[in-house]
Amino acid sequence: MAGTVAGVVQRVVSDTIHLNLFTMNSVEHVSPGSWRQPGDRSHEYTDREYWTEVARTAERGGFTAVFFADVRGVYDVYGGDRETAIRKAVQTPANDPTYLLPAMAEVTDELGFAVTRSTTYQHPYELARQFSTLDHLTDGRVAFNVVTSYLESAAVNLGLDERMDKQTRYDRADEFLDVCYALWEASWDEDAVVRDRERGVFTEPDRVHRIDHEGEFFDVPGPHGCEPSPQRTPVVFQAGSSERGREFAARNAEAVFCSQPTMEGVREYVTDLRERAADYGRDPDRLAFFPGVVPVVGETTAAAEATYERLRDNVDVEATLALLSGFLDMDLSELDPDQRIEHIETDAIQGTMNAFTQTDPDREWTVREVAEFSGLGTTSPVVVGSPEEIADELERWVDETGVDGFNVKEIVRTGSLDDFVDLVCPELSERGLLPDAERTTLRDRLFGDGSRLPASHPGRQ
Repeated sequence: MAGTVAGVVQRVVSDTIHLNLFTMNSVEHVSPGSWRQPGDRSHEYTDREYWTEVARTAERGGFTAVFFADVRGVYDVYGGDRETAIRKAVQTPANDPTYLLPAMAEVTDELGFAVTRSTTYQHPYELARQFSTLDHLTDGRVAFNVVTSYLESAAVNLGLDERMDKQTRYDRADEFLDVCYALWEASWDEDAVVRDRERGVFTEPDRVHRIDHEGEFFDVPGPHGCEPSPQRTPVVFQAGSSERGREFAARNAEAVFCSQPTMEGVREYVTDLRERAADYGRDPDRLAFFPGVVPVVGETTAAAEATYERLRDNVDVEATLALLSGFLDMDLSELDPDQRIEHIETDAIQGTMNAFTQTDPDREWTVREVAEFSGLGTTSPVVVGSPEEIADELERWVDETGVDGFNVKEIVRTGSLDDFVDLVCPELSERGLLPDAERTTLRDRLFGDGSRLPASHPGRQ
């Protein structure tokens, strides 16, 4: 298997399609206003049984993982205040997703869990301990989605005068992961724990090592306080679209969330990241790519189209603009609805900006068009049709872009997931496109070559 050969994008991880449920421990995620839809259960996000049901459903559908987005702070860019976000439930209120994982792991056997944590507002020594604990409790089914946090409100609430600039955030994130890698990979030998009752020795002290890290942002002598977990290092997820973000992903990420809304944009991104990864001495075929997708499925094409029209007619435009204002770091309330969005370099989510200003050079987006397009799943394509048509479209994206699967976004919760699992997953399974679940850890299920970081990854060096 290879990456890009003679201009043709080929898949490199497997011949199957990995599915991640892309969700958030909140009322809303990326389809603002959908909590108002009949039958929507978003308000149950505080209920443990809601999440264990979601986990069982995703595993029944053959999903590889549940991917939890998260955000620090409240969206207060739109209109210069937080009122719209609070009134409209724009990712507010939201709870910490980390504490859901043990409960969801308890009711599943193979399903993985990617949880978003920020390197800007935490300390690597503490985070390394948290993920080692989660990896033990889930039998090695955990991934760490690395973010650097983009909301000014988060920075102020967490003790800073203002948000760090993007370059500083990523510099800190690079060093943050270097500390974590040293703790996870180098601090404890594989045979450190001996549990020798006769000698009264549980762990051999000479097999546990300090890391003696001294850097710009952190001084961490070590050693790690946890014995090695099944994966040691959790699978590293990341989404980086800015120049600095792409470099960070190329050095660190094993699984990459693509935010480009077109096949051309995703194809370019996949090719670029593989080339950059090779420049870091990594195996470029050892990255998995997951664009977002928003499926609207019905038993027939007509039924799916009718559902789509109903959902689109009920998009909350104001809530969508409040969400996008935070993503773009641009107050869209100050712009005329027919004003064209112009490209800027933003300290927030560059991928969202690029999606509407750079992905298609022949398309100029107005504020109104951005809001209408983004109301269902933000920058991800909406795929509407029968189970066969949805499966066909997913296969087409895989074949034409070289991605390895999809982050499936919900509109109505849990209805969108239920319909996808009941209608589309059997079709994918019949075509032999869902991966073998009988793997020991999440990393092994994704890549099929064991539970450890590969030798070419900087975290092992």
